[in-house]
Amino acid sequence: MRLFKLTIVFFLSSLFALPLCAQSAARPVLQDRHALPSAPSASASDAFTAPRRLLQQGKNDEALVQLQQIATSNPALKGLSHEFGIAYYKSGDYVKAIDAFKKATQENPDDNESVQLLGLSNYLAGRPAEAIPLLEKVQDWYPRANVDASYILGVCYIQTKSYPQARKAFARMFDVPPDSAAAYLFTARVLLRQEFDPVAEEYAQKAIDLDPKLPMAHFFLGELHLYKSRIPEAVADFRAELALNPGHAATYYKLADAYSRIQKFDDAERLLQRSIWLDSTSTGPYILLGKVLEKKGEPELAVRALQHALSMDPNNSVAHHLLGQAYQDMGRAQDAERERKLVQQLQDVPNAKPE
Repeated sequence: MRLFKLTIVFFLSSLFALPLCAQSAARPVLQDRHALPSAPSASASDAFTAPRRLLQQGKNDEALVQLQQIATSNPALKGLSHEFGIAYYKSGDYVKAIDAFKKATQENPDDNESVQLLGLSNYLAGRPAEAIPLLEKVQDWYPRANVDASYILGVCYIQTKSYPQARKAFARMFDVPPDSAAAYLFTARVLLRQEFDPVAEEYAQKAIDLDPKLPMAHFFLGELHLYKSRIPEAVADFRAELALNPGHAATYYKLADAYSRIQKFDDAERLLQRSIWLDSTSTGPYILLGKVLEKKGEPELAVRALQHALSMDPNNSVAHHLLGQAYQDMGRAQDAERERKLVQQLQDVPNAKPE
């Protein structure tokens, strides 16, 4: 029985990115490689060779046309609903895929692949409640076969507000106990990405209560508080993270961001320098440093920081905007106007390259 492995193309940067796709395992070798799909003696597997090949080539519409032709000439062919389901799934038509896979599972209750893809189709069609029992079956059959299945199941639990079940799914993904601090932290991250902010904060705090020294827990809570503009709490969170993890460049950067929002520019500059010393490959600290220096009345230094950021990311509109402001402060009106035009160009045309 061939099974589809799930892949997630997330964000994961950030960590837990969507949309999803499926990649089929190798098909069984045909007994007669030269048999034509239309030959009377050809098996069902032989008949589906051509549309399967088209699907592998990404020619989904052509594959569906061939499947329609097969259905017209041989509507009772075993496995036809299954093949239609796969074709619709790969084409992104999840509603039709659901109908096809339902029929396939009725025709063959042992078709585990159809059950798996029926669950995924329901999830992708925005029907998490319908997806859950199907994906739970997949977990029972193949509890360690694919961590992506656990992730999708966990997201479905979140969308149906079954948070403890979600935590168990993510704990399974990372091989940690479901009641551990790590399980709460993993779940909090996904909750925030799914825009369940209050529950995400509750779970992050629970992780800290269970293990106050858990790496990145205070950092995550600080990011959440910073996002909510709860600056004093964010500052306390980031300071707590640095006490545990003094070599984490991103924490210095985020703490500097918090200080810059309450106009503590000297503190922000000092922290940004530390962040850059630890990691000079990220553009964020350079951009924020340029902004802080411009606010401090040091446009020449701001220009240097922003030019360095743009050498790494030439299409960053925020850096161009801040550079234009710094040029304006220096009385370089022509350069400032050029930067404003570049910002407009980047905003008008997505992924445009500055001229």
